[in-house]
Amino acid sequence: MERYSRQLLVSGIGAEGQKRLKNSRVLLVGCGGLGTNIANILVRAGVGFIRIIDKDFVELSNLQRQSLYNEKDVRDNLPKAVAACKGFADINSSVETEAVVEELHSGNMDKFIGDIDLIMDGTDNFATRFLINRISVANGLPWIYGGVVATNGVVMNFINRKGPCLECIYSRTLAERELPSTKTAGILGTLTSTVGAIQANEAIKYLTGNTDSLLEGMLYIDLWDNNFEIVKVSKKAGCDCCGQ
Repeated sequence: MERYSRQLLVSGIGAEGQKRLKNSRVLLVGCGGLGTNIANILVRAGVGFIRIIDKDFVELSNLQRQSLYNEKDVRDNLPKAVAACKGFADINSSVETEAVVEELHSGNMDKFIGDIDLIMDGTDNFATRFLINRISVANGLPWIYGGVVATNGVVMNFINRKGPCLECIYSRTLAERELPSTKTAGILGTLTSTVGAIQANEAIKYLTGNTDSLLEGMLYIDLWDNNFEIVKVSKKAGCDCCGQ
């Protein structure tokens, strides 16, 4: 356990928490700015199994913020999921990773969640997030949401089944609207690192059984102006997703 000796000293983890991490199975949807940071942290923390789903290939513009990739991955035209997993054996050979080069959709989602304890959102669009939310509500499967654009980010966990779901907060019409994106508004590399790390931190707390320490509400971050604010969110009466 020398690898995790410093982590074992953290109150709330210890040997039992580390064992829980080893026995945990995580699905990471999207391996870009958020996903690379989430995956890197969870692999180093000793999460036993991580399945990474991403249909995209590594591009030069990714390297500014997507920490697992390099210029050779661009030259080799590697899929992001494959490029992310290829180095993990050298980082932590005790962690099993699986690369899935596909687009996640309603027709294939079920086959990826049956053996999973937690879903991590590393996506960049609301259509996929609403899909994750629906499948999570239907199966009682927890997930952790994160979003970034320019210098602003949000994090929220959807773990308490009595609490709100994503559709209690956002209208599904967001999936059809033109929203600011990294291509139009830019993205600060330090923001993806910050938000991804907070998402991974929530995952570690949940997987080690420290649910009392989980974030309550939505954390809003303006990294440029150094603003961190937690916004309380309530369950929506008659929600089309979780209110049935």
